[in-house]
Order: sequence, then C-alpha cells, then structure tokens
Amino acid sequence: MKIKRALLPACVVLLLSLAAGGAAGPESAGEALLRRVGERYAAARTLSAKFRQEIPLQNVGIVRKASGIVYFGRPLKMRWDYKGPEAQLFLADGRHYYFRPAGSSQVIRRAVDEKGLGGKIPLLLLFGKGEITTLFRVDAAEPRKDGEETVLRLSPRGDGAPEVRRIDLVVGAGDALIREIHLYDRLGGENHLYLTDVTVNPSLPVDLFRFQKPAGVSVVDG
Repeated sequence: MKIKRALLPACVVLLLSLAAGGAAGPESAGEALLRRVGERYAAARTLSAKFRQEIPLQNVGIVRKASGIVYFGRPLKMRWDYKGPEAQLFLADGRHYYFRPAGSSQVIRRAVDEKGLGGKIPLLLLFGKGEITTLFRVDAAEPRKDGEETVLRLSPRGDGAPEVRRIDLVVGAGDALIREIHLYDRLGGENHLYLTDVTVNPSLPVDLFRFQKPAGVSVVDG
C-alpha cells in the first residue's frame, strides 16, 4: 500500500488529535462493542495478521490490490510484508516511518507522531490507548453471519478527522477483533482492508522492526 491513494500506507498518511467526547447517556450495544475493541487493542503488546487490501481508483476504473502479513508492536512499531514481485517497504521502528514505493530508488522517512495518529485506522487501534470511542461515534451496528460479526458504521466526532467521511468496521462479536476496515473519505475515495489469522501478543523477533537500508537506495526526509 502506498502513500495517499496507493496501497497499505494510505492508512498511515490519510487517516487527529483528540476530539470532544459524545453526549452522556446510556451506552448502546454498538458503542459497547466499539469500547471493547478499543480496550482489546490498547491492551495488546504485539499483533500479527494476514492482510488483503483493495483501493478502487475511480478515475481509471481499476482496483489496486495488495496482500501480505502485517506486524504491530508497542511502542509505535509496525511492519508490512508484501507478497508479489513488486517490492515495497513500510516500517515503523518507534521513532520513524520508512516507506519505499514499488520500483523507487528512495526510502521516505518521516517522524512518528503519536498525537497525530488520530483517525488513522488501524494504526489508532494498535498504537492508541483505547480512545477510539472519543474520536468516533457509532451511527449504526448491524449483525451479520448469524451474529458472529457486527458491522459498526462510524463517523468522526467534531472536526478531528477532516479527511474521513465514514468508516465501516467489521468486528468479531465474541472476540472484539477487527476483521475488515472500509474507509470512505470526503473526496470520494475508498480503502478496503481485510484481516485474517489475527494473533494477539505473538512472540516477535526483536529486529523485526529494525530498519535496514536496502542496497542502492537513498533515504530522504519527507
């Protein structure tokens, strides 16, 4: 996934500082599930999952696709390993993001800003501290697969996530694990992420999140 309309790192660059909380009142079933999701991921130290991503490019009528394995670790670490012949790099080592688009001779480096994660899904859930209920409201909660999963339709509270129009989060009703993320931005763009084989707190190698500069490429700050 590439920056902006490319593949997976779009979830990094596209997706706030804390917004105002919701109005007081009884918690709905959808809100309770979203709170469970935030608490589940806030308590995780590491996580791994297989991913598949689809981004429709409306102007050219095609869908960009990527798949592979993603790893998360605290504090502020992640790694996307892609399948296929187009080598890409996306890594966060706790201090910086490193992104190399397919076919590029440059690696783009950016400082990790925890406060700026905001609406970045799934990074908010993995790197955040359970504040998703503060950032997003539940507009609807629809069960599917005989109640095994729930589709949570979310919208940002206030102006904290100006790029995001809506997020549909498919969550396991029993385990509160995210299985699908469907992001719709205010410019008409879409970003669809599917997660399988999600493992919470796997044992990961220490150097998994260590950046090693590929031969023949330069690192630029951007």
